[in-house]
Amino acid sequence: METLLLDGETVADNAPMDALVDAVEAAFAAYERGDATMPPKSYVDLPQYDGDFRSMPAYLDAGDWDAAGVKWVNSHPHNGERHGLPTVMGTMIYSDPETAVPLSIMDGTALTTRRTGAAAAVATDHLAVEGASSLGLVGAGVQAHAQLDAIATVRPIGTVVVADADAERARAFVDAVSDRFDARVGTIAEAAACDVLSTVTPVRDPIVAADAVGERTHVNAVGADAPGKHELADDLLAAATLVVDDHAQCTHSGEINVSYGTGRLTDADIHAELGEVVTGAKPGRTPEDGVTVFDSTGLAIQDVAAAHVVYERATAAGAGTRFDLLGLATE
Repeated sequence: METLLLDGETVADNAPMDALVDAVEAAFAAYERGDATMPPKSYVDLPQYDGDFRSMPAYLDAGDWDAAGVKWVNSHPHNGERHGLPTVMGTMIYSDPETAVPLSIMDGTALTTRRTGAAAAVATDHLAVEGASSLGLVGAGVQAHAQLDAIATVRPIGTVVVADADAERARAFVDAVSDRFDARVGTIAEAAACDVLSTVTPVRDPIVAADAVGERTHVNAVGADAPGKHELADDLLAAATLVVDDHAQCTHSGEINVSYGTGRLTDADIHAELGEVVTGAKPGRTPEDGVTVFDSTGLAIQDVAAAHVVYERATAAGAGTRFDLLGLATE
């Protein structure tokens, strides 16, 4: 009855992308089947500190395993300048659904990064053309690495084009992946012309134009995570086959939130939630489809599924630190 403490490095070491992609896909399927419980994300605003806390709880039954947990995550934009701390920090509490024992307390930041990449890979697997071999990335930060690692597990990615407002960061990204991929720095238009495009920026004015995207490109829109954020042009969204991770979250704070709020997009423009595509309730890519877009906001079921993978692998490897959090150890 001990609790396993896992830091960020240990989480990353025990979160292989192939296993995460499978687990996250199972989570979306469970959610669609009604075998998951995911209350809305709740917020604790802290205007006196220019920040907030968010709680993301969920339970899911994937069939051969079930899992429960809650992620407690913050956003304090001035942490760096004021305290020398990250803007966002997360902690995941992973619990046994049967007994409620906290099985693990793990770093939620590394977990979030990798499960976000895994969700994009699930969408890519169902919505990109089969032989997709080029990946464009708009944004060259940590999430860009996760997108590449994950998408390369579901498509034979050979060519990578990365665009970033910070040229030095884009070059560093290329240097970091050039031993595995034919990677180069390019413009946003060059990245958008690839078979798959992932956008991972915090912009509020669209930077990807409709005419820049390839005729059959699949786009993972990952950067928008708050009202007002918006990476893709309205015309691009309106013309695409649009799949969202969760209708309520995406219309509130996902890529489509601005277009939906103005009425440029309506429910009639949303093809499906990803769970519907995963289970076959709605079709994925068809021969008639041109551009497809996945609006990814990040769900608690993804965190729980990823935590399941990490906990099981770390336990098998003897990783992490065990401690008697609840004082249940017997003599």
